Amino acid sequence: MSYDFAPLFRTAIGFDRLAQVMDTAARNTATPSYPPYDIAKTGNDSYALTMAVAGFGPDDIELVVQDNTLVVSGRVSEPQNEGEILHRGIARRAFERRFALADHVEVTGAEMNNGLLRISVRQIMPEALKPRRIPVQSAASAPAPVVHPPVAAEGANTSSPAPELPAAAA
Repeated sequence: MSYDFAPLFRTAIGFDRLAQVMDTAARNTATPSYPPYDIAKTGNDSYALTMAVAGFGPDDIELVVQDNTLVVSGRVSEPQNEGEILHRGIARRAFERRFALADHVEVTGAEMNNGLLRISVRQIMPEALKPRRIPVQSAASAPAPVVHPPVAAEGANTSSPAPELPAAAA
């Protein structure tokens, strides 16, 4: 089933990013399930992405943020000679997971502990987007407009005084 979001965006301005995210989500119907992950809200503007990456070391994991997308990929290192494997329950295959990031979100760090990769993410509110109070002035309290003297036309003789007008007779 596909959805056409074109009517929604006909009257919207500046929502190109939202259209792109919705389009990408509609195309990616088969989401990978490996490696498993959790996303937790750790504060008002902070999140933690935790991935189970057993069998991978810090050198095997790569994090890249590009075009509001966090790409977490793991590459398989050379297998150690462990003898004959009778059962393989630990997946040691390469992976790539993509996570869409909202505008003004930055990845602040990553650490690996006990086979879990924890990625810290924080949403930053730019000064321009923070609410600000605009003072309202009344017309009486508004400063008087500045009146500039007229500017003489180019080439006009400004050195001679203006002619005096005769006084009106009483």
